[in-house]
Amino acid sequence: MSATTTNLKSADASASYRLLQWLAAIALTLFGILMLLPFIWMILSTFKPENEVLSIPPTLWPETFTLGNLEKLFVTLNFGVYLRNTLIIVLFSFVGLFFNAMAGFGFAKYKFKGREPLFYMVLATMMIPAQVTMIPVYLILNSMQMTNTMIGIILPALVGAFGIFLFRQFMATIPDELLEATRLDGASEFRTFLQIALPISKPILSVQAILTFIAGWNSFLWPLIIANDENLYTLSVGLALMKSQTNQNFALQMAGATLMVLPIIIIFIIFQRHIIENYTISGMK
Repeated sequence: MSATTTNLKSADASASYRLLQWLAAIALTLFGILMLLPFIWMILSTFKPENEVLSIPPTLWPETFTLGNLEKLFVTLNFGVYLRNTLIIVLFSFVGLFFNAMAGFGFAKYKFKGREPLFYMVLATMMIPAQVTMIPVYLILNSMQMTNTMIGIILPALVGAFGIFLFRQFMATIPDELLEATRLDGASEFRTFLQIALPISKPILSVQAILTFIAGWNSFLWPLIIANDENLYTLSVGLALMKSQTNQNFALQMAGATLMVLPIIIIFIIFQRHIIENYTISGMK
């Protein structure tokens, strides 16, 4: 009798637990849809005419589908030039990411005089806000006649202490025996780094690639300060200037915001598996 009662209680508890799981899943799904709704409306508003964007009640799906907003962005508002500049910055940011990985490998696997003090100096630069160094960097670049140039925009952000720190911490866990075996096979130091250390660091490399892409894609303050030529502006700067240029054209602003956000979402979706792997590896260590 007691065993039957225990089984009934266990069945009731299991049913209650499943019911709570279903209720939690439904609540989270509804909450997720509510969170995504403004984002979806922004993307769909890219393909609506201005009067439909301002209509009350608002429509989710475009009643009149148009590509006029995107056409105006690239033909009238010079967004093609802004996109080109942004892609150039992103491209060189990935070159800087490669330099960060090389520096991290050097700090992790090579013993040289002054290695620790030099590494601590690199870490100390993380404590200094970027806004504090903008004026000195601007004056240095101005003395080198690099203001209002693409090189002046790219150079200060080419390498960073945070990236060097992450690569150094990760690559320090690579077994020295594996690197020595590669060297005994006749591989050069650069080949050892390129074919052994870099592939092993794929999880942290993927995370840094996402952060690097986001930082380069969202470049705003520094290009705005150092460049006074509109042909050197980035998408972020162009989007900020759009408000005065388009006289409160919300359909165009939705198109510009979509152009800014979608690539970041796509990059995150592509690399999210590696981010999860990185957190897993970090937890195991």
